[in-house]
Amino acid sequence: MQRILPRGEIESLDHTAIARLRQPERSTVFSARAARLRSLAEDSPIADYLRLMAHVADAQQALLGTSHFAGPSAERIELAQAHGMPPMQAVAWERDPAWRDLLDQLLARVAALPDVAAAAREVCERWREVLARDPQAVEELADAVLAERAVGVDSAAAPLVMAALQVYWTDMACRFDPKAMPVASPFGVCPMCGSLPVSSVVRVGGQSDGLRYLACGLCACEWHLVRVTCSQCQGTKDIAYHNIEGRSEAIKAESCDSCHSYRKIFYQEKELRVDPVADDLASLALDVLMGEAGYHRASGNPLLWHEESAP
Repeated sequence: MQRILPRGEIESLDHTAIARLRQPERSTVFSARAARLRSLAEDSPIADYLRLMAHVADAQQALLGTSHFAGPSAERIELAQAHGMPPMQAVAWERDPAWRDLLDQLLARVAALPDVAAAAREVCERWREVLARDPQAVEELADAVLAERAVGVDSAAAPLVMAALQVYWTDMACRFDPKAMPVASPFGVCPMCGSLPVSSVVRVGGQSDGLRYLACGLCACEWHLVRVTCSQCQGTKDIAYHNIEGRSEAIKAESCDSCHSYRKIFYQEKELRVDPVADDLASLALDVLMGEAGYHRASGNPLLWHEESAP
């Protein structure tokens, strides 16, 4: 049986022994997600969408294998170290235009699959046309999803654009030298790219056993946060855990009554294969429960967007 460390014992540990950052495993990051999505789809009310996202993850893994984008310059790393900022901050990053070729390949791969729904194929084909005639529109959509804006965003295309951006940033994150990471980073955002976490996972095994890591929805890095701490406001009081009766104990929502927000937390001890993006996407019923209880979700899932109209 895996031993879960209580909060006080974690804080008393030598923090040099805790891996602050977990970089993504290049060979499996998206293929493992695809497998998990397919497994979760077996008894899900949104099975078709989970299988579609599994196809997207398959394409991501294939494209990651051939990607090699330039990471931050020495000057940018030095600036990040001096100011305690993420070295590959996604918002305002000057993207290599080649990322649009990556998106085009991803759209083409998904559209060519024989079992992809006609509606999804139409979205892929339409945005390949947009890529060809109006690349600036694609860049604007990319800016919007990286900033997590919902107003005026094409909710059907956003997950596909984000999928290409995930490959871009995951490629850079895999190759980044962890020794070059700033000693300190702003609370609540990915220390690598500055994006918000999608959820958190309590890991098992090795140096990470019993430790909670927040998971980035963009670059797939994970960073340590002491348990029973709000990932939104850093509060440690009035933290509660919620799940749906009769459902898996591996999935809970961690709520904070100080800021009235929540994020999901997954436990590998209960389900070894949990994926912070896939399992979050597949547990929408828990989001409904939390909304009914008066809590707001602290950040979204990169594979699901809800378009909002401007007020």
